[in-house]
Amino acid sequence: MNVRYAEYIQAVLRSGSITAASKSLYISQSALSQLIKRAERELGAEIFNRATEPISLTFAGERYLDAMRQITAISTNLLNEVSEINGETRGRLRLGISIQRGMQLLPLVIPEFSRRYPKVRIELTEKGSSVLERLLHEGAFDLGLITTGHHYGNLIYDLLESEEVVLVAAKDSRLACRLGQREKILITEAAHEPFVSLLPGHSVRHVQDRLFHQYLIDPPILLESDSLEASKRLAATGAALMLCPSVYIRQDREVRDRVVCYQIKGMEYTRNFYASYRQDMVLPRFMTDLIDIVKQKLEESAND
Repeated sequence: MNVRYAEYIQAVLRSGSITAASKSLYISQSALSQLIKRAERELGAEIFNRATEPISLTFAGERYLDAMRQITAISTNLLNEVSEINGETRGRLRLGISIQRGMQLLPLVIPEFSRRYPKVRIELTEKGSSVLERLLHEGAFDLGLITTGHHYGNLIYDLLESEEVVLVAAKDSRLACRLGQREKILITEAAHEPFVSLLPGHSVRHVQDRLFHQYLIDPPILLESDSLEASKRLAATGAALMLCPSVYIRQDREVRDRVVCYQIKGMEYTRNFYASYRQDMVLPRFMTDLIDIVKQKLEESAND
């Protein structure tokens, strides 16, 4: 069996159709269709149920993809074990991290990691944490630095830090002028204020949607963005409010000096930041060392 076919099959599932998947893979639709047909001939059964929308797996397709994931995991583990036996400090690290965390951590972590392991090649995947968690579950990469919950039983979640989500308002905003420097407020105080919001797929967006639903409010959304950095700077101008992890405000002096951060009464959700990987994976030394470096840099940042 050709394990490369599994990558194409997963791309079709993520995209919802062969046409959309071919665009994301930068190959023609006809070429992708031929690859899938080869995989189906090799299996002796259809992999996709093409009558559904979005496209879905047949039962045989589900079993095929599960087997391909197991084969990939076995192959990766073997290479990691042989590398450890030979005492080699070379290899490939497929790392998933959110764009915002990447901006915060990668400049601190990668230089030290590269000094220790100059022959380890890093392949980076940057998405929202909920998307990264699903891709990690599917075996698309090896290690995820993600802010999410425990949604998959085949993943290990190593807690790196917990963070609080706060309501961010410019010091001269209408809300801040009305409420002043209170420590905690009800989210209903901002029910009619405009918000800048991250796009679905970001864990903060999930927190926001759940909080608005819980308190039956529907504030106007001025702008949706994929960038937390751009969003918090827009909030600092006073144009809109924003729900944001306090860590991203605390570590940005330019924004921090221009805003007020309110804790939200009744918010039960705490964001947890994890180093996550598959349970069936043998971690090479360079991966465990990367996790240790991340923990060290987070601790140093918290003490600054």
